[in-house]
Amino acid sequence: MKNIKNEYGMSLIEISIVLLIMGMVAAIIGPKLFGKVDDAKVKTAKTQISELENALDMYRLDVGKYPTTSEGIKALKEQPSGINTWKGPYLKKDVPKDPWGNDYQYTSPGSHGDFDILSYGADGSVGGEKNNKDIVSWE
Repeated sequence: MKNIKNEYGMSLIEISIVLLIMGMVAAIIGPKLFGKVDDAKVKTAKTQISELENALDMYRLDVGKYPTTSEGIKALKEQPSGINTWKGPYLKKDVPKDPWGNDYQYTSPGSHGDFDILSYGADGSVGGEKNNKDIVSWE
């Protein structure tokens, strides 16, 4: 028979105390980390918009114009009909969705330049503040 006194382990009370301490630490640190996640998504959207702008410029060099609104930014990956000078694809991967899983909005000609690209942010609707703020190509 085994001697129970020689067994090593933790009692239920010790486990409960450890879980309580971990919960308190998570409650203090958690909100700060979630704020960082939101900031990272905004930065990712800005970076993706910049990459789309570069790809659109390469498209324009080959085709002589930016894709129309109806052709959309999918023209960077798939050749539009009637465009014979297309030398794409201009993106290595598929056209990305914004960090919140929504399509980027593209118009050409744009209200702020040759084209406008925007993400509506975390809330997916026009306007907003902080991580709900629209991320746009013209700022």
